[in-house]
Amino acid sequence: MHAPPLVAFAGGACPASAASSLSPWLASLRPAIVAAPARLLWFRRGALRLEAKAAWRATGGGRGPRVPAKGAVLASYMGAEEVVGPLSLLDEEELILHIRKERDNGKLPADVAINLEELYYNYRNAVLQNGDPNAYEIMLSNMTALFDRVLLDVQNPFTFPPYHKAVREPFDYYMFGQNYIRPLVDFRNSYVGNISLFHDMEEKLHQGHNVVLMSNHQTEADPAIIALLLEKTNPWISENIVYVAGDRVVTDPLCKPFSMGRNLICVYSKKHMNDFPELIEMKRRSNTRSLKEMALLLR
Repeated sequence: MHAPPLVAFAGGACPASAASSLSPWLASLRPAIVAAPARLLWFRRGALRLEAKAAWRATGGGRGPRVPAKGAVLASYMGAEEVVGPLSLLDEEELILHIRKERDNGKLPADVAINLEELYYNYRNAVLQNGDPNAYEIMLSNMTALFDRVLLDVQNPFTFPPYHKAVREPFDYYMFGQNYIRPLVDFRNSYVGNISLFHDMEEKLHQGHNVVLMSNHQTEADPAIIALLLEKTNPWISENIVYVAGDRVVTDPLCKPFSMGRNLICVYSKKHMNDFPELIEMKRRSNTRSLKEMALLLR
């Protein structure tokens, strides 16, 4: 018997601590785990070679270690996915210069380029604190992957259906998100309380029940964090949980690549329903379709 998908509601994932307040099990022909309101916030190792390094140094840029290139799935600028062999090396200055180059060429909106560059420095500073001797290379690889995904989506925007299933091939967006957040988690000092509840959940799901997880989630990284904390004990739950995602995480260019790697029920929140009057009816129709998809999952 094929086990049901897991579902989570809102713009992220529900914290593991929510497991202690689970609703009673609900019998169902088609099991699903539903976690409440959530936002959702591998990969390509650099193929971007730039000139004008003097310009970078003139603005105070420095050179970091290069990241060895390996074969990976890449997205062409036309939106096609292809597997390529070893690529040229990429370093920090080349990545930052390429972001600016794509902005200047009109391929990357100025606000997206600014946010991407700011994210790079924030992510770099956070990852370098984790004590891993390979932290710099890991950070640069992950940011190169994100830049590649953002640029691809800006040029060929992905539209999320009411019920979105994680994109796992030819590019694995799920593992991309996992590996991006992984160096930010202190696994040595992190744990999941009441882990036995997750074992019970998985058993009930395979028996055909539904599980609903309620949470007041705060960050777009929550789905990846929950999946990372459960990947050794409950990998099936990590990969199959379905989250309810608000509109920002399926429209923001920096969030979309992470959201594409999660199973989502996409909704427009009441809070922002009237932000653009001309879109109210479209949002209502979309929410109706999302509710129907959710009902099918819980049937």
